Amino acid sequence: MGVQKVGEKYICNICGNEVEVTEVGGGVLICCGEDMELME
Repeated sequence: MGVQKVGEKYICNICGNEVEVTEVGGGVLICCGEDMELME
């Protein structure tokens, strides 16, 4: 799917990096060569 709104949090299931969206630019977040997973 991809980044949709400010404040969403994503995690890398490989290394554990976490990202919080501060500006929506479209696309998907990639870490360690894999899509990051949206945290609920």
